[in-house]
Amino acid sequence: MKAFTYNMDFVRSQSSKELFNVVSLFAGGGGSSTGYRLAGGKVLAINEFIPAAQESYAKNYPDTYIFKQDVRLLTGQDILNKLSLKKGELDILDGSPPCSSFSTAGLREKGWGKEKKYSDSSQRTDDLFFEFSRILKEVHPKVFICENVKGITMGAAANLLGSEQIDLFGECKNTIYHTLCDAGYKVRYKVLDASDYCVPQARERTIFIGVRNDIDKEISYPKKLKEKITVEEAIKDLIPDEFNTLSEMQLEIYDFQKYGESMFKCGKRIGRKIGGTTRHKSHKTKPSNTITTSPEIWHYEQKRTLAINELIVLSSFPSDYYLGKTFSNKWERLGRAVPPLLMCAIAKHIYKTILKQ
Repeated sequence: MKAFTYNMDFVRSQSSKELFNVVSLFAGGGGSSTGYRLAGGKVLAINEFIPAAQESYAKNYPDTYIFKQDVRLLTGQDILNKLSLKKGELDILDGSPPCSSFSTAGLREKGWGKEKKYSDSSQRTDDLFFEFSRILKEVHPKVFICENVKGITMGAAANLLGSEQIDLFGECKNTIYHTLCDAGYKVRYKVLDASDYCVPQARERTIFIGVRNDIDKEISYPKKLKEKITVEEAIKDLIPDEFNTLSEMQLEIYDFQKYGESMFKCGKRIGRKIGGTTRHKSHKTKPSNTITTSPEIWHYEQKRTLAINELIVLSSFPSDYYLGKTFSNKWERLGRAVPPLLMCAIAKHIYKTILKQ
């Protein structure tokens, strides 16, 4: 099964249908936004406070307004005023609050309540769902869609998340789930794997969907496809861009610059940790490992990291998508992004089952 490849002209042609409209918070470099556009949606505005992500987004979508302040300083009324909308008129409010606080690869609850490095800035990230809920209540769209890591459903994070069952007993009223419901929505969440939706990458994400209480529609999720696309099927015909990949020797230099002397205490073989980063060799007959923000995924046959043009296909981005000026910028944008084809499948399903009617 071949990977679906496309370019920005195709994205623009699909978005011109304007079947529904979207505002996206924590938009990053535009993964979710691209998915909504592919599904026929029009993205009216976004919020993103990381300069490198703002630059990437603006290069690809120069006509989309960017609220550049920290989301804590943004209000729903700011959004409504800028877009000349009334409360309740927006179709979809989207958001992917930064997920490092809930990732099983991070400090999790040990880092809650503290600022931590995020891209080229720092911020507290464990409270951002509540900022999303505040703006949700103020804008009051028909539907909201949120995305986060699978880890938010596990361990101590699951207590902060909450569930329908917990809230039946009147407990944990300060949970993420309850706060979203309290904004006036029927809410469901479910872990989806991007590789089940035409993305050649095993990327599990928790997808929240909320439908406003006055809209009599049930929440459901798109069906999985029967086949998955393997790494070999996705990239075997690509010529890697040599300036956007790292060889084994270059990677040692990269790690030394990033981690200093500590890298030599950990070894430098693929599959071993180097300064906290684990190398993963791609399995040619399976989807790619989850792409993170560090260059740790290797080609299934060659002694090099995957090239950026290969990662673009594995992340289901347009082939000519602008990701930044440097190798590390480009890899980070892809590592933080929601795969567009995953969000496209979700958005098409939401339009068909809720918004169209």
